Amino acid sequence: MIEVIRTINLTKIYGKVYAVDDLNLSIKQGEIYGFLGLNGAGKTTTIKMLLGMITPTSGQCYLQGKRIGRGSVGIWNDVGYIVETPYSYPELTIEENLEIVRRLRGVEDRCCVDWIIEKLKLGDYRSKRVKHLSLGNAQRLGIAKAIIHRPKILLLDEPTNGLDPAGIVEVRRLLVDLAQNEGTTVLISSHKLDEISKVATNIGIIHGGRLIKEIDGRQLQNQLKKVLILDGRDKEGMRLVLSQAGYDVSIKDRSLEEESPPLEIYDKDAIDAPEKIAEFLVNAGYPPTLLKVEKEDLEMYFLRMIGENGGDLE
Repeated sequence: MIEVIRTINLTKIYGKVYAVDDLNLSIKQGEIYGFLGLNGAGKTTTIKMLLGMITPTSGQCYLQGKRIGRGSVGIWNDVGYIVETPYSYPELTIEENLEIVRRLRGVEDRCCVDWIIEKLKLGDYRSKRVKHLSLGNAQRLGIAKAIIHRPKILLLDEPTNGLDPAGIVEVRRLLVDLAQNEGTTVLISSHKLDEISKVATNIGIIHGGRLIKEIDGRQLQNQLKKVLILDGRDKEGMRLVLSQAGYDVSIKDRSLEEESPPLEIYDKDAIDAPEKIAEFLVNAGYPPTLLKVEKEDLEMYFLRMIGENGGDLE
């Protein structure tokens, strides 16, 4: 498959701060790459370097095999983007703003304005001045401007900011449609793994400017930790007999809501067959009052990956 977006040892330093540190990305045609990181991780800086808005301290970036550098203006004809806040002409209407973008992009088909207004559900607001739009509809307009020329590449920096749940779902469906049916390559940044996981074919986690983890989106669920949670009237007795049977039993981290936290078992055999644990405890005279398998949520997985790779979450 054709490599559409590539960075090689991409680095950007401000003073003594490495905003992006030796970043290597390889994104294929039709892929939706979720670029995940906390605020300040280096996502926006990377996208700005891909757009030629800032110059790398070292390293290179390529779009469709063409190196980005001075004078390489034509590279971005096939690129749509949102970087930080999507700006528009506030005194003009949605339709007028999109008509300006159509002309600037050199799109001859005037129907593209109607097409993108329908795609982004902006029909009821097409004659409304941008300064009177809600935050969500202003964001929809920004996405419309990025997509109106049907680009081969989309670079989207937190594109769902301000959208309501319905709007997020609509944008998600639109991106999947563009990738699957038109071969559009999408790099979408976010700090929300649960949101990214619903659309991305591959996910890269960036922290402190470094790419610390790449995951196949289809395999993400398999990466989440599972634990067997146990409780009963005599927890110490339960812990003792389970430990003697060879299980690694610990006490769940105490929370404000739990004066007497339950037990945890991470042994795969116990997680895969909790009914055997229940039978064992009943036969030992310690019937459980709680027995359930919990899966790590996506937010905790994201934070765990950062922590395991030396990231400071404070």
